[in-house]
Amino acid sequence: MRPIQAVVFDLDDTLYPEREYAWSGFRAVATAFSRELDDPEETIVDLQRLFDGVHRASVFDALLNERFGEVDRALVARMVRTYRDHPPVITPYADVIATLKRLHDRYKLGLITDGRSRTQWAKIDALNLRNRFDSIIVTGDLQPEAPMSSSSDTPLESFSKPHPRAFVEMARQLGVPAPACAYVADNVSKDFVAPNALGWLTVRIARSDGVYADSISADNGAPQQTIKTLDELDVILQGAGG
Repeated sequence: MRPIQAVVFDLDDTLYPEREYAWSGFRAVATAFSRELDDPEETIVDLQRLFDGVHRASVFDALLNERFGEVDRALVARMVRTYRDHPPVITPYADVIATLKRLHDRYKLGLITDGRSRTQWAKIDALNLRNRFDSIIVTGDLQPEAPMSSSSDTPLESFSKPHPRAFVEMARQLGVPAPACAYVADNVSKDFVAPNALGWLTVRIARSDGVYADSISADNGAPQQTIKTLDELDVILQGAGG
């Protein structure tokens, strides 16, 4: 087994709580559309409830349907735009900064995250992470943005995970062969398919508050190792020859 030379991380629910971003976005929407939606605090509570229920992918549609019995598509589009473009108020998990500092002494560090370019880079900058990595790839930068027509996330084109392109490009940018790379992420439905196929070490961080904590593993998408805190990562890497 080749010693690990590079450790690459996912972003959402790996380095910060994704729910925190959603709550931040809901507050921005509730404030911006208080005239249309009435009391912002009540709107925030309703959006949080819908997010944690069956309407996660269409919370704004569901809110308007509950409130008014119909969905104004133009209003939804404006709400989605506000949500995606708001300056996020988010913080890293408690184990993140110390782990990145510690690992950077021994490994090259990378970040691969799915999503629209402007949204993901805003998260990265809100977390002050830009300068903590040797390379960062937002898959939304690898293809044109998907059209925004509703509150449901329109799937990005095929370079989002589980497509291997970002992983191949990351190894190239870091100058590290695939078997010497490790990927740390949370979502078993998509995160580990490509790095598994490419021969990377794959490690799931099982955050208790993760949005996708109960996701079903994709075919060939099970992680090779699972940890509950990044403080456990060093042992995994060393055991793999890192």
